[in-house]
Amino acid sequence: MADTTYPSDAYPFDIGACPSPAYVVDDALLRRNLELLKEVQVRSGAKILLALKGFAMWDTFPLVSQYLVGTTSSGQDEARLGAETFGGEVHVYSPAFTEPEMDVVLRYADHISFNSPGQWRHFRDKVASAPRTVSCGLRVNPEHSTGEVAIYDPCARGSRLGTRAVHVNAEVLDGLDGLHFHTLCQQNSDALEATLAAFEKKFGEYLLGMRWVNFGGGHHITRPDYDMERLVRLLRDFKARYPHLEVYLEPGEAIALNTGYLVCSVLDIVDNDGPIAILDTSATAHMPDVLEMPYRPEIIGAGMPNEKAHTYRLGGMTCLAGDVIGDYSFDRPLEIGDRLVFTDMAHYTMVKTTTFNGIRLPSICRVDETSREVRTVKTFGYVDYMQRLS
Repeated sequence: MADTTYPSDAYPFDIGACPSPAYVVDDALLRRNLELLKEVQVRSGAKILLALKGFAMWDTFPLVSQYLVGTTSSGQDEARLGAETFGGEVHVYSPAFTEPEMDVVLRYADHISFNSPGQWRHFRDKVASAPRTVSCGLRVNPEHSTGEVAIYDPCARGSRLGTRAVHVNAEVLDGLDGLHFHTLCQQNSDALEATLAAFEKKFGEYLLGMRWVNFGGGHHITRPDYDMERLVRLLRDFKARYPHLEVYLEPGEAIALNTGYLVCSVLDIVDNDGPIAILDTSATAHMPDVLEMPYRPEIIGAGMPNEKAHTYRLGGMTCLAGDVIGDYSFDRPLEIGDRLVFTDMAHYTMVKTTTFNGIRLPSICRVDETSREVRTVKTFGYVDYMQRLS
C-alpha cells in the first residue's frame, strides 16, 4: 500500500496528518484573501460581510472577524451562528420567512432584506415591536442577466428572487431603509458595472430616501484576474453620487476561494473501458457543485486525461451511478491507499454536504499559518447521521 501519490514536498502541508477524507483550510491562504478584502473596504469605503451560505467554518471566525464587519445569512440558524460565533453586524435575507422563524431572526438580526412587498407588509408590525431595532430593506430584481449558468441567474425570466421595478413605488418602500440586489455568481467587476447601471436606471429615484444599499454577493474579488481597480472605482463613484448611503458587499466564495483542500484516499481500482479509481469521498455528497455547476476540480500533481502517462476516472462511494468526479491523468499508476488532494474545496463544500447512503462527512482541519501543523477541528460519526433522521 502506497503512502501518497506524490512526494511530500509537492503538498503545502502534511497530508498524512489529516484524516481521510478531510477538508483542510490553510490559515495563511485565508488571511491572504482577507487582506485583499480589507484593502477593498479601506479604499472604497464599502463594508464587506461574510455570506455564511458559502463558508461557515466558524472555527476560523476569530481570524475572519478581524477583517470583515459581520455576516449575512439565509435564515434563522445562520443568523444565530453569525451572531454567536462571529459578532459584528448580522444581515438576513430569505425568499420568505415563517412566523416562528421571524421570531428567532429578530433576536439576532441588525438588517433584514425582504424578498417582496407582501413579506414586508406581513412582518412590518412584528419588526416594529421587536425588542431590538432592526433596519429593513427590500431585495429588488434589476432584470439584467450577466451570468451564463441559468440555475444561478436571479434575473432569469420568471425568477422568484427580488422585486421588479414594476412592483415598486414610494408607498411600497415606506418604512424601509435599504435596497438589496444580488445578481452575480463567480463574476468579475465588469458584471457588477453592468448590473449597477441597470439597478440605478430602474431604482435610482428611490435611493435618496434610503440609508443603505447591499450589492449582494458573487463578486470574485480574490480571484487572481479580478479587476479590483474597477471595483474600487465603481464603489467610490457610487458613494460620491449617494454620499448618505452605506454600501455593503456580501461575498461568500471570495472569502475562502483557493484556501482549502479535500484530502481523500483510493479505496479500489476497477476496469470498465478503462481504469476507475473509487475514492473514500463523493461528488454528490461531499462536493455537490461538481455535479450541479458542473465543473472539474483540480488535483495537485494530476493532469487532464492522457496528458500524463496513466489516466483514471475518479468516482465516489455512493450508489449514484453518476457519482463521478472526472477523468485525470497521473505520472505513475494509482495504488490502493494513495492519497489525492483536490484544491479549492473550502467554499460551497462543508455547507452543502450530505450523509446520503450513510456516508460519513469529511473531517474538518486547519493548517496553522506559522507552524504549518495540521489540526483536526471536527470529525463526524454515526450519531451525526442518525440524529438527522428521527
